Amino acid sequence: MTGLWMVAILALVVAVTALAYARRVGRQLAQVTEMYWQLKFDHGELKAKVAPPEPSSSQPRQTFVPLASMKKP
Repeated sequence: MTGLWMVAILALVVAVTALAYARRVGRQLAQVTEMYWQLKFDHGELKAKVAPPEPSSSQPRQTFVPLASMKKP
Protein backbone atom coordinates (compact mmCIF):
# COMPACT_ATOMS: atom_id res chain seq x y z
CA MET A 1 0.00 0.00 0.00
CA THR A 2 2.83 2.38 0.78
CA GLY A 3 4.33 1.74 -2.65
CA LEU A 4 1.12 2.84 -4.36
CA TRP A 5 1.09 6.08 -2.41
CA MET A 6 4.69 6.76 -3.35
CA VAL A 7 3.91 6.16 -7.03
CA ALA A 8 0.87 8.46 -6.79
CA ILE A 9 2.86 11.22 -5.11
CA LEU A 10 5.68 10.84 -7.60
CA ALA A 11 3.17 11.07 -10.48
CA LEU A 12 1.67 14.20 -8.92
CA VAL A 13 5.09 15.82 -8.57
CA VAL A 14 5.93 15.00 -12.20
CA ALA A 15 2.57 16.40 -13.37
CA VAL A 16 3.01 19.65 -11.43
CA THR A 17 6.55 20.03 -12.75
CA ALA A 18 5.37 19.43 -16.33
CA LEU A 19 2.58 21.97 -15.88
CA ALA A 20 4.99 24.61 -14.58
CA TYR A 21 7.37 23.93 -17.46
CA ALA A 22 4.55 24.16 -20.03
CA ARG A 23 3.35 27.47 -18.60
CA ARG A 24 6.88 28.89 -18.68
CA VAL A 25 7.37 27.78 -22.30
CA GLY A 26 3.99 29.29 -23.19
CA ARG A 27 5.02 32.66 -21.75
CA GLN A 28 8.31 32.51 -23.65
CA LEU A 29 6.46 31.72 -26.88
CA ALA A 30 4.13 34.66 -26.36
CA GLN A 31 7.12 36.93 -25.74
CA VAL A 32 8.98 35.71 -28.84
CA THR A 33 5.84 36.12 -30.95
CA GLU A 34 5.41 39.69 -29.69
CA MET A 35 9.06 40.46 -30.47
CA TYR A 36 8.68 38.99 -33.98
CA TRP A 37 5.70 41.16 -34.87
CA GLN A 38 7.34 44.26 -33.38
CA LEU A 39 10.48 43.60 -35.42
CA LYS A 40 8.40 43.05 -38.57
CA PHE A 41 6.57 46.34 -37.96
CA ASP A 42 9.81 48.25 -37.33
CA HIS A 43 11.38 46.74 -40.46
CA GLY A 44 8.41 47.92 -42.52
CA GLU A 45 8.69 51.44 -41.15
CA LEU A 46 12.43 51.63 -41.80
CA LYS A 47 12.01 50.20 -45.29
CA ALA A 48 9.42 52.88 -46.06
CA LYS A 49 11.79 55.61 -44.84
CA VAL A 50 14.81 54.33 -46.81
CA ALA A 51 13.10 53.36 -50.07
CA PRO A 52 13.41 56.06 -52.75
CA PRO A 53 10.11 57.50 -53.89
CA GLU A 54 8.80 55.88 -57.03
CA PRO A 55 8.60 58.22 -60.01
CA SER A 56 5.05 59.03 -60.85
CA SER A 57 4.40 58.27 -64.48
CA SER A 58 1.57 60.42 -65.76
CA GLN A 59 1.96 59.04 -69.29
CA PRO A 60 2.29 55.35 -70.14
CA ARG A 61 5.58 54.26 -71.66
CA GLN A 62 5.43 53.54 -75.35
CA THR A 63 7.86 51.28 -77.12
CA PHE A 64 8.41 51.31 -80.86
CA VAL A 65 8.85 47.92 -82.49
CA PRO A 66 9.66 48.07 -86.20
CA LEU A 67 7.75 45.60 -88.32
CA ALA A 68 10.93 44.52 -90.08
CA SER A 69 12.26 43.05 -86.82
CA MET A 70 9.31 40.67 -86.51
CA LYS A 71 9.96 37.31 -88.10
CA LYS A 72 7.43 35.53 -90.25
CA PRO A 73 6.81 31.83 -89.56
